[in-house]
Amino acid sequence: MKELSRREDNVDHAVVIGASAGGIKALPELLNALPGDFFWPVIIVIHLSRGQESRLAESLNRRCRLPVKEADNLEQIRYGMVYLAPRNYHLMVEDDLRFSLDIDDPVSFSCPSVDVLFESAAHVFQQNLVGVILTGANADGAKGMRTIKEMGGVTIVQQPEEANFSAMPSAALRATTIDYVLPLAEITPLLVRLCATE
Repeated sequence: MKELSRREDNVDHAVVIGASAGGIKALPELLNALPGDFFWPVIIVIHLSRGQESRLAESLNRRCRLPVKEADNLEQIRYGMVYLAPRNYHLMVEDDLRFSLDIDDPVSFSCPSVDVLFESAAHVFQQNLVGVILTGANADGAKGMRTIKEMGGVTIVQQPEEANFSAMPSAALRATTIDYVLPLAEITPLLVRLCATE
């Protein structure tokens, strides 16, 4: 436990995930397959329409082996946690490994924006960041994936042909060279393997 406490204060790897239309079904499948000892923090932006479930973190927390919560402003990022961007706030990672929330205008028609999270996290974690794009009906996240790639991180995209909505994965594939294009069921095992090698 002493080693865990030490590492919690020095988070140096992270996973960021972006999803939009169809993500409310895809995201639980991905997260529920993560083992309880998955160490890297997982930080998520999912676009929710006004009529969709607003207590997503609570719902996921009941089924996921890892603790799931909405990120708070100035909250310290910890290992072994899953964080969701709150509705109507952009979520950013700061240099001191804390979150910041922002209510600026939508980016790529979205707030929270996948691009905002991915670009901020890429500059902090650089080659130690894994970016994942799941199903979605717009292009949010494509610029962020390009930034992750430019900073030396790992990029993963759900196969467009199996995604409920292919626009977001396809936009990421057009924006940069993607390291892994996989069916949803194969993304979590890859994350586990990547985490185990560090």
